[in-house]
Amino acid sequence: MKLKILFVAILIMVSCIDKKTNQDVAVKTNVESVIDNANVGNTDLEVYDFNGFKKFLNKSDDTIYVINFWATWCAPCVKELPSFEKLNAKYANKNVKVILVSLDFPHLYEKKLKPFIIDNKLKSKVIALDDADMNTWIPQVDASWSGSIPATIIYKNDTRKFFEQSFSFEELDTELKLFLDKNN
Repeated sequence: MKLKILFVAILIMVSCIDKKTNQDVAVKTNVESVIDNANVGNTDLEVYDFNGFKKFLNKSDDTIYVINFWATWCAPCVKELPSFEKLNAKYANKNVKVILVSLDFPHLYEKKLKPFIIDNKLKSKVIALDDADMNTWIPQVDASWSGSIPATIIYKNDTRKFFEQSFSFEELDTELKLFLDKNN
């Protein structure tokens, strides 16, 4: 009988130690999660419906705009992002503005999009387009756009060119130079 009680007592002590260890791990994980979320929360993300976004498509201020539609779930989009970042850095002082328009799902902004922006150290302006009525706004971006991504518009004032394709840096740079040459 004493042996049974001793055995039960040891089992209870061991199970308490395991619970404490698991609680410590859970607390540590929660603290790390709070810290990670705090860093993500510091990332400003402008979110627009299409009516609010239209202003980015129609500026007339002698700046060349490179607007790329992408999403974190789109492998070709993610693959080409360094080309846009390189373009942004190369032409930062030449009246060229790169805008990355995320089409990620709104419920993933905090968990996926903002961490992606931080992890990839994106320097270009990133905005989110949150408008479910794609059948209405896609043709307003460009009548030839099927809606697939990546897609890019390069424009200056009333001169614009639309691309429904992926870009290498060299291809993107060549297209931008056509705008620079035309406007110099």
